Amino acid sequence: MAEEAILGYLQHTEEIKDSGEFAAERNIDHNEIVNVIKSLHGFRYVDAEDIKRETWVLTDEGKTYTATGSPEFQLFNAIPPEGIPKDELQKKLDPSVFKIGCAQAAKNKWVEMGKQLVTRKVQNVDDKVKGLLLQIQQGQGIGSDDIKALKARKLIVPQTWKGYSVRKGPNYAPKRKQVVTDLTRENFQSGEWKELEFKEYNYSAKGAPLEGGHLHPLLKARNLFSFSFHSCPIKY
Repeated sequence: MAEEAILGYLQHTEEIKDSGEFAAERNIDHNEIVNVIKSLHGFRYVDAEDIKRETWVLTDEGKTYTATGSPEFQLFNAIPPEGIPKDELQKKLDPSVFKIGCAQAAKNKWVEMGKQLVTRKVQNVDDKVKGLLLQIQQGQGIGSDDIKALKARKLIVPQTWKGYSVRKGPNYAPKRKQVVTDLTRENFQSGEWKELEFKEYNYSAKGAPLEGGHLHPLLKARNLFSFSFHSCPIKY
């Protein structure tokens, strides 16, 4: 499917500019597209050039927040309108969520950390962190300041994306020909040899290294005794 899509597209279009976009538009796994491009490039059906760009992916912690919400949002929702004692609020949340949530919610001026009660300073909040993480997960771009903030909280990490731009190669054809390694009698009799494409041989390839023989254990023992006697200073 991927090979037919690539060769068919190049039949009417000069270039596939981005293998990632090409795969997404046709709902084909990009790894499958890459493997086919490498194969076609090896047989010179296409010429391919590398494309590299840095993308951002979610850490395990970031993935968790896309489902549960950010710690500050969880903490805010755990506070009733009348407020709640700090120790009771702490019991309602995971320790790590409580610790991070308190710091971030106070920084956002969502809550008031009083001596007796923790209370809301606003009535409603928007979980911006979760929204940004979902955008990244869906492959959408976000602002540089938001990237820095999420990176500082270790919710995202950089990842190098690799793909290809593809053009027709010197051996391009709309459909790959069958490649054979040997010419058979049947090929001659049927006349197929005229249409067959033969795999190139590498006449410069080196064969497997040859290893020398080994002495029999008894011969090894004999040589050892002979060496010992010849090394002995006693004269006969």
